[in-house]
Amino acid sequence: MIELKTPQEIEAMRPAGRFVASVLTALQEKAAVGVNLLELDALAHQMIRDAGAESCYIDYHPSFGASPFGKVLCTSVNDAVLHGLPHDYVLADGDLLSVDFAASLGGWVSDAALSVIVGTPRAEDKKVIETTERALDAAIGQAQVGAKVGDISAAIAEIAHAAGYSVNTQFGGHGVGRTMHGDPHIANDGRAGRGLRLQPGLVIAIEPWFMEGTDEIYTDRDGWTLRSQDGSRGAHSEHTIAITPDGPLVLTARD
Repeated sequence: MIELKTPQEIEAMRPAGRFVASVLTALQEKAAVGVNLLELDALAHQMIRDAGAESCYIDYHPSFGASPFGKVLCTSVNDAVLHGLPHDYVLADGDLLSVDFAASLGGWVSDAALSVIVGTPRAEDKKVIETTERALDAAIGQAQVGAKVGDISAAIAEIAHAAGYSVNTQFGGHGVGRTMHGDPHIANDGRAGRGLRLQPGLVIAIEPWFMEGTDEIYTDRDGWTLRSQDGSRGAHSEHTIAITPDGPLVLTARD
């Protein structure tokens, strides 16, 4: 069911958005050669406790997950492209790290993601990260009252295809509110002018993610981490936004 928020409810969602943004900023600053993924998860966990927030991930157990997730972050490294389960891994020079984080504060959820290169960058990794960021910006630009969900999806795909990437549509954006995942689904490819008409009060997460050499994925033995079928690297960018008469409001914008 699609839920529309009042202006007062959207205002009440701002603290959750700012908190999620602050955690991602702290994680981006912390990520460096020699840092363990479990250290990143511990930092986010401490920030959740300090803020009086709640994790959306730790008890999360959808049909596609092997067990409750058990951590508060998704940390996807290199060919791990989504849902990376934090484990005992030390970041190395040149790693491509994607971090996805969602939390509830004051009863409202926000969800966002970013990708960074640890240490020495590879040109291919810089390109895929920048492409997801440009696709996210283009998609947010389409998130206008009266537009269609397909306009968002088509904007993402246009940027991806122009950069030479194919698009996986198994996982994408979604509605956000009192819970992390709701309607509508926001695919990362679609036809402009199709789908649900965007109305004031709709709050959605938009999350383009691309892989450098394929659009096929498989599930790691941990039951959660999704990896590229050909071993190529991937990147992921995400914001939670509200559709308003004044244009899209990015609730998880980072300073």
